[in-house]
Amino acid sequence: MQRVPSFPPASECAGEEKRVGTRTVFVGNHPVSETEAYIAQKFCDNRIVSSKYTLWNFLPKNLFEQFRRIANFYFLIIFLVQVTVDTPTSPVTSGLPLFFVITVTAIKQGYEDWLRHRADNEVNKSTVYIIENARRVRKESEKIKVGDVVEVQADETFPCDLILLSSCTIDGTCYVTTASLDGESNCKTHYAVRDTIELCTAESIDTLRAAIECEQPQPDLYKSLGPENLLLKGATLKNTRKIYGVAVYTGMETKMALNYQGKSQKRSAVEKSINAFLIVYLFILLTKAAVCTTLKYVWQSTPYNDEPWYNQKTQKERETLKVLKMFTDFLSFMVLFNFIIPVSMYVTVEMQKFLGSFFISWDKDFYDEEINEGALVNTSDLNEELGQVDYVFTDKTGTLTENSMEFIECCIDGHKYKGVTQEADGLSQTDGPLPYFDKADKNREELFLRALCLCHTVEIKTNDAVDGVTESAELTYMSSSPDEIALVKGAKRYGFTFVGMRNGHMRVENQRKEIEEYELLHTLNFDSVRRRMSVVVKTQSGDILLFCKGADSAVFPRVQNHEIELTKVHVERNAMDGYRTLCVAFKEIAPDDYERINRQLIEAKMALQDREEKMEKVFDEIETNMNLIGATAVEDKLQDQAAETIEALHAAGLKVWVLTGDKMETAKSTCYACRLFQTSTELLELTTKTIQESERKEDRLHELLIEYRKKLLHEFPKSTRSLRKAWTEHQEYGLIIDGSTLSLILNSSQDSGSNNYKSIFLQICMKCTAVLCCRMAPLQKAQIVRMVKNLKGSPITLSIGDGANDVSMILESHVGIGIKGKEGRQAARNSDYSVPKFKHLKKLLLAHGHLYYVRIAHLVQYFFYKNLCFILPQFLYQFFCGFSQQPLYDAAYLTMYNICFTSLPILAYSLLEQHINIDTLTSDPRLYMKISGNAMLQLGPFLYWTFLAAFEGTVFFFGTYFLFQTSSLEENAKVYGNWTFGTIVFTVLVFTVTLKLALDTRFWTWINHFVIWGSLAFYVFFSFFWGGIIWPFLKQQRMYFVFAQMLSSVSTWLAIVLLIFISLFPEILLIVLKNVRRRSARRNLSCKKASDSLSTRPSVRPLLLRTFSDESNIL
Repeated sequence: MQRVPSFPPASECAGEEKRVGTRTVFVGNHPVSETEAYIAQKFCDNRIVSSKYTLWNFLPKNLFEQFRRIANFYFLIIFLVQVTVDTPTSPVTSGLPLFFVITVTAIKQGYEDWLRHRADNEVNKSTVYIIENARRVRKESEKIKVGDVVEVQADETFPCDLILLSSCTIDGTCYVTTASLDGESNCKTHYAVRDTIELCTAESIDTLRAAIECEQPQPDLYKSLGPENLLLKGATLKNTRKIYGVAVYTGMETKMALNYQGKSQKRSAVEKSINAFLIVYLFILLTKAAVCTTLKYVWQSTPYNDEPWYNQKTQKERETLKVLKMFTDFLSFMVLFNFIIPVSMYVTVEMQKFLGSFFISWDKDFYDEEINEGALVNTSDLNEELGQVDYVFTDKTGTLTENSMEFIECCIDGHKYKGVTQEADGLSQTDGPLPYFDKADKNREELFLRALCLCHTVEIKTNDAVDGVTESAELTYMSSSPDEIALVKGAKRYGFTFVGMRNGHMRVENQRKEIEEYELLHTLNFDSVRRRMSVVVKTQSGDILLFCKGADSAVFPRVQNHEIELTKVHVERNAMDGYRTLCVAFKEIAPDDYERINRQLIEAKMALQDREEKMEKVFDEIETNMNLIGATAVEDKLQDQAAETIEALHAAGLKVWVLTGDKMETAKSTCYACRLFQTSTELLELTTKTIQESERKEDRLHELLIEYRKKLLHEFPKSTRSLRKAWTEHQEYGLIIDGSTLSLILNSSQDSGSNNYKSIFLQICMKCTAVLCCRMAPLQKAQIVRMVKNLKGSPITLSIGDGANDVSMILESHVGIGIKGKEGRQAARNSDYSVPKFKHLKKLLLAHGHLYYVRIAHLVQYFFYKNLCFILPQFLYQFFCGFSQQPLYDAAYLTMYNICFTSLPILAYSLLEQHINIDTLTSDPRLYMKISGNAMLQLGPFLYWTFLAAFEGTVFFFGTYFLFQTSSLEENAKVYGNWTFGTIVFTVLVFTVTLKLALDTRFWTWINHFVIWGSLAFYVFFSFFWGGIIWPFLKQQRMYFVFAQMLSSVSTWLAIVLLIFISLFPEILLIVLKNVRRRSARRNLSCKKASDSLSTRPSVRPLLLRTFSDESNIL
């Protein structure tokens, strides 16, 4: 028996289109006709590969990637020079630190890739069942081929992209959750292909002979052939015992795999500062090498110095070209001074970021009991960027608000309905003049409520089949949109209850407790461009109706003009009250018209090219000439502590912009409630309403832009540095702009009068304390973020949102924060950090961000400081050894200085330091301003650290040098030598730089004590060990007994202690002066507070009073 279902064949599916980019899949890998030769097509297997390396390519690929970093490549060159050229230091001194850095990084990356391999194997080796020769055959998932018929049971994940052939239900439906794909946890309904619904057993499904022609793999989750038939890999089967599906896309061609892409690499401001400092220190290195090379040949211009009697040149040395010899000497000096570039800093920074990110995950204040989750760090590369944010872009619904919708009221034909009454019809009117709140016609009331019960994508969660009215009170509604559930529940309050789907029919219980059934013919799904959704249903009497709901801007242009006015009054008033509004419309469709519409919809759904555009065009034609029934108002409550968080961010000097798709009035009301706008804030509007006063919109827009700019430039000082302070001293301004006006600004015509729209708009925005952008499409949100990012000075931007429509701005901004909200987890999955609530942003920025920045800024400056302290004595030593490239320090000290002796104290500091208490940072947001603008890594602090290192390095060298002016330092008249000199300098160096860090530490823990004093103890232990005291087998090397002999002299002890004190004296003096100043400031503050308490009360109203809406300040 052969069955050939009506899949879109080549002749029908493509129509007149070119069949480019399509594939033909034979169901069960059986040819459609036995007479035709069957050639198996080659598709990729079902293996998922998310790993980066294999066992064979790990070493070369990882090394190639690591040596692309400038510092690593530089040290590799230095190492090769040491190997090939006769240099003063051993290749080990550069090779070992480089090997350590490369090895640690390779182990970290290798471990991360091993985890990916393990996760891949769990998926690839999982068990699946294939139908072959009418039998269930057990296989590994990776062995599925395109065309195989797969059996999937309840709660199992789909192993590849499948076309649903049949399910255990009579009507061929199944329920699916796509949480792992788009984060939406609601159940979605999928339908089997109608011709194969009855094939519910392995025997019957094996008799199927059919071909599917479909498009080539595409990454878009929502642009797919017959989305209601396609089951995506990664989705899970729910509330359905078993389904059969045919594999159409496998392995790396599934939509989940095509959507798996690494986020674009975001670089922090600190990383850019590190690169700038590296260039400066590289220049210092080259200068030192050039100076020493030049002075060496000046020194050797005297014949006696060039070739003394005790060190005659060989014949080969005399014959060597002088230019070549100078170049070799230059390289030798480069090698000698190369430790000024801190290669180990990169590893320390990576470890600090990776380990430091755990403090966010471990913070109990970020834990939310409602969802039983805390904060999550998706990337640790941007921790310090949290302390440098200038602009915060936030979504409104689900971010500032709860996204927990409650049905408040509705209006039908201009008549307002609110609350529930005991009347039989279940409807009531609230206060107000009776003519205005008079009842609508009974039929119109029922039509409106039926529209609410039918126009949605709500699913019913129930264990048993819903039958009749007995279970209607226990129904649990599920939907991807909380609005839809609120509307369905609102209709239920008024007597119309949606009781589920059966055999493709939507079932509604009316006010008379009767069940009405409507055949669902088509669903015209909601999208952010159309801003509306519709359903086409067939009544039991055979009438075909279209119900549509959507934003007023999307519905009003498509209904009769005379119906708009009455409803518009309610919509605008509800929006002013902060409610979310939707308009409801319907139209009857004649049978002939429906045949045409049905044919157009099927053709558009079957199209292999430009499917979305064609479906949008058909939707546009269907949703015209409708009749407006009424509108709904739904309340979305403000999130807990949202207002306090906005105020704290504002006090910290951050500019907060709200980017939302909501109506202006609703969004503005929310902005007042959450204190983005104060009652004293003067609002400047750039909206469709304000620019429609003129026939030519661009001219009116230009006038408003010029007017607002003049007003703001007159009010604020020109200096942007003092702008934050000016906000508290001058009139505050807020800007409101909508999506259409923004499009006009960004896409203005290219005549000379409008070229500068964008620049004027940005000038206005920069002077405003808060900006509200309403009616925004997702792409426009990203455009605004990009526009601000590219401002002069490159301000740091942060975006926070909870929905899929916020992903574009989250990815565009420097730092992306996802809220684990009710609109799915797409925002959280695509973000750099995710938190449960908006209120957590306050501590994340003001405390964690502040501390992360201070710690890593200190780490970077300290690394350059201690390396300059290390190398400067080596440079000065060349002036006293005839520029002979003689090293001052032993090779072991050169190698271990950055790896062992000074690495752990700064790592512990950069993880644990709290120069200011966390509670203080959270309670006083103004402290955030002190570190803004990358303050600790600017030229001033950099020069301070550099001069401090130069001073200390000079003290180390010349202090020891003057000590050595005494010819004998020991009682037995023995004279100290070269290695003793270097060891004294090195000892003073290690103790000074470590004690400098101890002086900088404000927050002491046992870990700090352990690593600081432990590092110093380890240095002493190692010196005894290396000197042959502890390990006698080291007798042969040049440091034998040097350290022990050095410490036997009292003069050396005194010199070491004195030089450490002299080196640290400026730092100690600075700390004392700061403490005196701080105490004086506190005393003055307490005196001021005492005097203020006796003076009159301030004119500024309390924050509580400034939360109420004040419309009188609109310009």
